[in-house]
Amino acid sequence: MSNYEKVRMIELKLIGDERGSLVICEGEEDIPFRIKRLFYIFGSDKSVMRGNHANRRSEFVLINVAGSSKVRIKDGKGSERIYELNRPNEGIYIPAMIWKEMYDFSADSILLCLASELYDADEYIRNYEQYTKEQSCILCKN
Repeated sequence: MSNYEKVRMIELKLIGDERGSLVICEGEEDIPFRIKRLFYIFGSDKSVMRGNHANRRSEFVLINVAGSSKVRIKDGKGSERIYELNRPNEGIYIPAMIWKEMYDFSADSILLCLASELYDADEYIRNYEQYTKEQSCILCKN
């Protein structure tokens, strides 16, 4: 199975009562990796495109904890899918070597990003042509 085929939506545990709601998210349980880093994106408007890169090693789960946004993923061979994130207990799992673009942020959007690796600028591929070259080299080896 290719990494592109491994991209999937993840439903997180949601509990609540008259006091409100709580979402539970545990690394290596609900999230398919050990969480080493988290960051969040906010204050982006509908015209902003974030991401525009692939990661050689890092896996991600993206969750819109407030508002909404869209995520476009590409496999480097012409296939792409778009996911809408608009529920605080649902996220998208994105394995390594998948091109990702986050966009169409609502005014109240807070996009939480959970990562399997610490930040390393050298593992980012920020040019789509370079990504397709590296992706085709990986496919040739398999």
